[in-house]
This record gives sequence, C-alpha cells and structure tokens, in this order.
Amino acid sequence: MIKTFRDLTAWKKSHELVLEIYKVTKDFPVEEKYGLISQIRRAAVSVPTNIVEGFKRKSKKDYAHFINIADGSLEEVKYLLILSSELGFLREELFIRLNSLCDEVGRILHGFHKSLVE
Repeated sequence: MIKTFRDLTAWKKSHELVLEIYKVTKDFPVEEKYGLISQIRRAAVSVPTNIVEGFKRKSKKDYAHFINIADGSLEEVKYLLILSSELGFLREELFIRLNSLCDEVGRILHGFHKSLVE
C-alpha cells in the first residue's frame, strides 16, 4: 500500500539515481563545480523532487504533469551523462551502469504517467 512518496518505486529508483550521480560527480574536475557537476546534479534531483510534488497534488492530471516534468529532467540527465562520458569525466562502465538506471527510471515513469492519464 502506498502511504507516502517513499513507497513509490519511481521515487525509490530515481532517488538511487541521485545518490549515484552525487557519488560519481565527486571525481569530476574541480573546474566543473559550477558547470557540469551542478547541472547534472540539479537535473537528477529534479526527477524525484517532481515525483514527490506530484504525489501531493489533488488531481491525476496535475500528478501526471509532474511525472512528465520528472521524465523531462531524466532526459536531461541522460544527455549530461553522454557529455560527461565523451569529455572523459566518466568511465565507460559507470556510464553504462548509470544509463541503465536512467532507462529503468524512464520505463517506470512512462508506465506511471500512462496509468494516470488513462
């Protein structure tokens, strides 16, 4: 039974993604602190944050809107992971693992959004 946002699989997995993003960006070059590090962390945090905000909305339409925003932020994370990898800031195995986690979160969000709009 879902009593709080912490019970949502979408939140759990997206929170896991945030924690992983924070871990890997600690090793990025210090000159990226206010650039790529800040951007990817903010985008990642936006995913579970929007899930949480949508959870408290009174209508399914509002909730679906916030899930859609979360999904948009997830796409931003995916691009920033590609950029990080191509700039040499992210090892291939980390990129693959994080990209896979993003794909999993994306599938969950897609199904969640679909259930809200049907």
